[in-house]
Amino acid sequence: MKGLIFTYLLTYGGAVASFFNPYIGLLIYVCFSIIRPESLWHWSVTPGSYSRVVALALFIGWAMHGFGNWNFGRSGVVVAAFVGYWVWTFVSATQAVDSDLSMVYVESLAKIVLPFVVGMTLIDSVQKLKLLAWVILLSQGYVAYDFNVAYYGGFNRPTSEVGFGGMDNNCIAVAMVTGVGLALFMGFHAPVWWQKVLGLVAALLMAHVVMFAFSRGGMLGLCITGFTAFLLIPKKPKHYLLFALVVAAALRLAGPDVTKRFYTTFTDEKQRDASAQSRVELWAVCWTLMQEHPVFGVGPSHFGRVVNRYGPFPHGKEAHTLWLQVGAEVGFPGLGLLLLFYGLCVVQLWPLTWERYPVLDPWHRYIARMVIASLAGFAVAAQFVSLQGLELPYYITLLGAGVLKLASASSPNQILIPYANTYYRPQVPVPTY
Repeated sequence: MKGLIFTYLLTYGGAVASFFNPYIGLLIYVCFSIIRPESLWHWSVTPGSYSRVVALALFIGWAMHGFGNWNFGRSGVVVAAFVGYWVWTFVSATQAVDSDLSMVYVESLAKIVLPFVVGMTLIDSVQKLKLLAWVILLSQGYVAYDFNVAYYGGFNRPTSEVGFGGMDNNCIAVAMVTGVGLALFMGFHAPVWWQKVLGLVAALLMAHVVMFAFSRGGMLGLCITGFTAFLLIPKKPKHYLLFALVVAAALRLAGPDVTKRFYTTFTDEKQRDASAQSRVELWAVCWTLMQEHPVFGVGPSHFGRVVNRYGPFPHGKEAHTLWLQVGAEVGFPGLGLLLLFYGLCVVQLWPLTWERYPVLDPWHRYIARMVIASLAGFAVAAQFVSLQGLELPYYITLLGAGVLKLASASSPNQILIPYANTYYRPQVPVPTY
């Protein structure tokens, strides 16, 4: 019953609030994309158009407030790559054998692209970025908490037939991996102790879900997240100690079954189990399709239609890899645009993570670190799962693109210049007209 009240309150209360402040609608839309109320509280929340109601109110409120600020600065190339990827999926869909099937994917991607662009026009302060980060953390953290409660109660939801929001154990693991980096750095950099505890506990809950989901790709992605976080944490003893405690707690949560299954990822072909071997063969099929259809691919959502022509695979079998399946379905141009979307965001954020790099607000640096750590783990874990519709990494990238927008929107008298290992703000006169 609490889930039903929560869902209706956010849906209709948030819709009204969006007319006055459209950013509230964006935050609720992101929240619903993560918690999936119809699945999380399936016993009380009936299927409905909750996200659609919020999205409609978001767009109306956005229009009423003048469509936001379109000066994206350095984040413009990230936004352009994402919109370009969406456009290319439409072009590819027109060339597909079953255009109607492909257009379903194009439409579902629009439900992510349009809120992403709206969000970019609305982000105009660090406070809004922090609100978005906390909404993502609390939403993903609550899902992880719910899964942990069920697990200790004897029900392993990720590995059951129930799943979560149409996702199997591997997809759930990748979603959790993507949230760990954000939660970890929120725990490091939050200004008050209880927020630090909340961030670190959420990170451990998400990491534990990855472990009992028994996903090798998720485990590998989790290791990459941890390694990337180690490179990005401030080089101070207290941060190293805190990081060590988190790693120790995570290792304590991992049982022998998790470790044994993870090691099978690296065995040779003779020792590799059937599931892992099947992935390698499916990846080979993807590469063949990319060579045969390099420009438009076979069409969005079409890999399952053609895979049975290339081996003993059933009709509808997915490739178990995000990157190669994207290349097979929308060609090299589509894959390139998606990689640019994530890659350009990470590359441009990287200098902001350096302590010696000048930033106008320390949260530019903090958010840059959490975004890079999250996307690094996601990039590796996604190689093992087909999950083009997972919204979380797109909204993590929205955080990073928002930082780039704010960092490049400074006025001349706010530019920081390095001088003798220190930084100062030159008093540059602003011309008047």
